[in-house]
Order: sequence, then C-alpha cells, then structure tokens
Amino acid sequence: MSVPTPTPADKFTFGLWTFGWQAQDPFGSATRSAVDTVESMHKLKELGAYGMTFHDDDLFPFGSNDADRQKAIDALKNACEQTGLKIPMITTNLFTHPVFKDGGFTSNDRAVRRFALRKVLRNIDLAAEVGATTFVMWGGREGAEYDSAKDVQAALERYREAVNLLGDYVTDKGYDLKFAIEPKPNEPRGDILLPTVGHALAFINSLERPELVGLNPEVGHEQMAGLNFTAGIAQALFHGKLFHIDLNGQRGIKFDQDLVFGHGDLHNAFSLVDLLEHGGPNGGPAYDGPRHFDYKPSRTEDSVGVWHSAEANMRMYLMLKERAQAFRADPEVQEALKTAKVAELAQPTLSKGESYDDLLADKGAYEDFNADAYFDGKGFGFVRLHQLATEHLMGARG
Repeated sequence: MSVPTPTPADKFTFGLWTFGWQAQDPFGSATRSAVDTVESMHKLKELGAYGMTFHDDDLFPFGSNDADRQKAIDALKNACEQTGLKIPMITTNLFTHPVFKDGGFTSNDRAVRRFALRKVLRNIDLAAEVGATTFVMWGGREGAEYDSAKDVQAALERYREAVNLLGDYVTDKGYDLKFAIEPKPNEPRGDILLPTVGHALAFINSLERPELVGLNPEVGHEQMAGLNFTAGIAQALFHGKLFHIDLNGQRGIKFDQDLVFGHGDLHNAFSLVDLLEHGGPNGGPAYDGPRHFDYKPSRTEDSVGVWHSAEANMRMYLMLKERAQAFRADPEVQEALKTAKVAELAQPTLSKGESYDDLLADKGAYEDFNADAYFDGKGFGFVRLHQLATEHLMGARG
C-alpha cells in the first residue's frame, strides 16, 4: 500500500517553534542552526502543508523595536501571499524570558501580570492582522513548585480576570478570534494550573464569555498525566470546546517528549484519528479544524532530518486515516461493533416521555430482569473488536 501524499486540503499545520527548534535541552546546547521563517514556509508548501502557526517571540525576538517587529510581520505576510499558506492560529510566549519565571497571568508580582496582559493584547492585534481565528493560551509558567508559594485560588481568580479582559477586547474590537486553553500537568513548573482537559473545562465555565474560550489539547500533555487522549478529545467535542488540537507522540508518564505523531502510543493515535474523522453525529468528521503538529525534531537530526520528521507527521496521520476508513468499512468489524452494542449506547436509557414513576413500574427493568445471565454469558466481545482494530492498524486486513 502506497503512502498518501499530503495536500493543503488535509489542513496540516506546524508551529514555527517545531521545525525551528534548535534542539537545546536542559542537558545540552543546540545541535542545529536557526531556520529562516520565509524559507521554511516555502518548504512547508513543498511538503503539502496547509499553514503555519507561531508565538510572537518566534517571529521577532523579545524586546524588538517597532521597526524590526513590523519588518518580520511584513515578511511573513509576503510569504503567505507567495505560498498560499494560512496562519490559522497564533499564541504568545509568556514562559521563556526571565520576567515570566513565576508566570504571566498568575505571577505573584502584579507588575509582571500587567506586562503580560499588554504583551498578549498586542499579539491579539497581530492575530487579527494575519487572519488567525484561534489564539492558543499555554500557561507553561502558571504554577508553582512549592505549595506555600502560591495561593491557588487567588491565582485562578487572576487567570479568570485576564481571560475575561481578553474576551472583552476581542469583542469590542470585533475580531473573529476565539481562545483555546492548552492544558499541561507539569514541566517546566512542578505543577501547572489547569493541568488537564477536565480542569480547563471547569475553568472555562466560570468565565464571563465562555463561548469565546475552548481547548487546545495536546497528545503528550494528557498522556503525561496518565490519561487517555482520545477520551479527552471526545469530552472536549461533547462540550463543543475542541477549538484546536496539538498532535504529537508520547511514550508514557515522563517528560514531554514531543515525538512525531504516532511514534508513541500507536493504538491511541489510531483511535484518535478514527474519532476525528468518523466521530461526528452522522458518522462524518467530528472536527474540521487544522490538524496541528506540535512536535520537536529529535536532537539527533540535522536540517535534512528536520523536514523528514515534519513529513513523517503528515504521513502518519494520513496512513492512520486510511486504516481507520478500512476498519469502519470492514463487514466483520461492523458485526463486532454490533455484538459489542457500541451503537446501543446512543439509545436513551429512558423511553421518550418516560418518568421515574414509569421506570419504577417496569418490572422488566428490575424484578424480572435476569442479572445472573451475565455470569459466563452475554459477553461484549471488546477484545475481538480491539484485535480487529489492531489488524487493520498493522495492515493485515483490507
């Protein structure tokens, strides 16, 4: 079976900080040179990508004067015109510079919080200028290492105050822009606020304009917390809050590896693609936004390997998409799904108009129900279903 070729219709996007990572880490210096943004955009076009995303400090260095900042922005916009690449999302770096060592929106230092808000407001204007419709917020420094050092309730109040202000700003400006919170449990802080999809959903519900704020879940971030990423995405979709998604690979509960998508938990990557492509109410796509890759080319790679790894992300997604389509079309899988009663879960437990009095009066639901029949009988066949998925994933079927 040939590997499918990516096209802009697939909506694959990459962060400038991904292929642009120079491969420095806490234990070693950089192993690669800095990339040129414009040249990189032409390379992405060549590979079949849809667009690129960036932090402000990826495009122009922290502290750049207005002239240098505008020069970088103009070069980006010109490259977009030349390549046809889109900028569907941008974000703001509130984690690299020492000023943010205790966070941006939730720093104990009020002056830092005000500076962070001004930096973000300026970047929201930039988002509107380049046509982005999603503004991601990763609070990588919004947290603590010591319980006594941070009043978490006050920090959440400051977080809410900041996001409410940003919502007011985009509304008053008339910008077509929504926010997507990116949860992560730890690293670089010992503990980060809003560590999982569930925490972020609860926080969003407390905002003045919750309709403007959704999620940008990342594979590795949820799996770092020992959680199932596909299940987290399903919950985000259930709440109508999957505004963006970060795809990469992760192997278990450890540091944030940012591997190529599918180069970690391959089974979970398969189920994720199946959900995104076939999990809609009518069996169609459940998510139509960019398939964004937030990965890091291995420190072992040179510049050639960087682009091979970028291509690998797209190829992995498309291969998994093909496998998922074959899985869904397989008659034996359809029969196994029926045995597992997967579709029956969509049927309401109560009949239309049925009250609890009606349920209590239904002897078939309790008094005459044969619970003992489930001992050594009435199996669901989940293992067989998973084996069929695995066989499709490995290319052994259809």
